[in-house]
Amino acid sequence: MFLSNLTCGNGKLNHYRALTVFVHWLIREGYLKDNPLSRVDKPKPAKRLLPSVTDKEVDTLIDTVDNIRGKTIISLFADSGMRLSELTNIQASDIDWDTFTITIIGKGNKQRRAPFTERTAKLLQVYLADNTEGNIWDMGRYGIQTMLKRLAKETGIHCNPHSFRRGMACSLHRKGLSTLDIMHLGGWEDLDMVLKYTRSVSFEDCLKHYKAVAKS
Repeated sequence: MFLSNLTCGNGKLNHYRALTVFVHWLIREGYLKDNPLSRVDKPKPAKRLLPSVTDKEVDTLIDTVDNIRGKTIISLFADSGMRLSELTNIQASDIDWDTFTITIIGKGNKQRRAPFTERTAKLLQVYLADNTEGNIWDMGRYGIQTMLKRLAKETGIHCNPHSFRRGMACSLHRKGLSTLDIMHLGGWEDLDMVLKYTRSVSFEDCLKHYKAVAKS
């Protein structure tokens, strides 16, 4: 009854997981003998198409920003699919100009390399001409998030760090890269997350075919 009366959508699954941990503790400590959750169905989260930034929207965002730092950050987000924490802590010494990659500390404190394109390389070179000490952005997580929120309000484009991460996966998928390639380039642990992020691609492509057929 508790779970069914919740109105938090996919948040029901988080409540179920918390209850599961609590019940297991109760059993381990001897407060319960049987698991009451064995008679409760696990909530099934809705599979929503989450927003992702398209290549065209990335161009619009870069054109809208009026400073080289902002342009560089957006271009790098779009190319690499970095998480906010990964991008925030980049230092000049992390950049490999021969391979167009940046060594970062990813999720789970694991080191990996993230790729970037020639467009981002040019922006980085211009920006780094005067910013080579320590954290290259001279700005923390909050500053980057504030910049993106301001851009989203100005352009109407949903552009938080994770929408760039999804956008990177979708863009590479459209260009023919395998899900395995995308997994390695984006630093995902398994293919399930890549498939989740690229669900919208299949729908959009099918929608284009639908419109073409409907017109004929």
